[in-house]
Amino acid sequence: MRVQIGNEVIEIKPPSNGGKSASVVMVLIVLTIAAATSIYSIGTEEEGVVLRFGKIVKTVNSGLHMKVPFGIDRVYPVPVTRVMKQEFGFGTRGATYSSQMSSDWEMELEKDMVTGDLNSALVEWVIQFKLSEPEKYLFNVRDADETLRDASESVMRAVVGDRTVDEVITVGRAEIAEECKSKLKELVELYDMGISIDQVQLITVNPPKPVQASFNEVNQAQQERENSINVALGEQNREIPKAGGEAEKTISEAQGYAMQRINEADGDSAKFNSLFGEYLKAPEVTRRRIYLETMQDVMPKLGKKVIVDESANQVLPFLPLTSPAAK
Repeated sequence: MRVQIGNEVIEIKPPSNGGKSASVVMVLIVLTIAAATSIYSIGTEEEGVVLRFGKIVKTVNSGLHMKVPFGIDRVYPVPVTRVMKQEFGFGTRGATYSSQMSSDWEMELEKDMVTGDLNSALVEWVIQFKLSEPEKYLFNVRDADETLRDASESVMRAVVGDRTVDEVITVGRAEIAEECKSKLKELVELYDMGISIDQVQLITVNPPKPVQASFNEVNQAQQERENSINVALGEQNREIPKAGGEAEKTISEAQGYAMQRINEADGDSAKFNSLFGEYLKAPEVTRRRIYLETMQDVMPKLGKKVIVDESANQVLPFLPLTSPAAK
């Protein structure tokens, strides 16, 4: 007698002691197989889709569960909470997800793209997604993983083909990634694949290898140009406020000096008018007072001076013979 368990076929030989013993053994074997095929477990990141004679009957969460044995019920676990990813143009070795990367020759084909101005660019990108609806993921589309790869490559080629090579390689990368994400979401919803797209990210975008050196030189020159412009703008932003501050300082000093001269002129004018009024009242007294005040200011500035009358004839002249340094 042969019994199939999963993909294995076991041959059971009845014992030679009679039919009764064989029946007992057969019952035990059937019970063992029934117990082994009726208990199953679903991982913490998974949900299980249960099929009975090929028809979906339920979806179960993680943990231990019971099902109809002998292959009547089949369970397909789907990692619904794990963030999956697919890589294009490159690959991470050792990945457990079989559709994460393509073969080596397919990688070269994936990343080679034509831009809108008929130039070539090497584009490497990655998409991240979740299997949000396991029933749709399993049965709405045949081989949903490969269908998603084809859809992602199609969308990326369409978006890159709408832009120039300069946009693809330099300034347009973030916009390309966002547009690819939006269009890929629409395509996945149209196919009703049960997949939710979380992110599309461009990893590297380069020109073809024969022109990479020239492109790098051009890119370096552009970066140096931008750096020079930024340095000049920095100098401008520093010097203009400095010059403005110095101008304000000069204007303030000039205004202060003008105010000082005006106040001094007003004070001198008021003093002169007051003095002139006193002069009109007593001219001789005022004249003498002015003379004495003037001499009081002038005489201390003359140093040691001796003034004698012209008729004085008893004064001995003194000739200084010592040098000024010896004093």
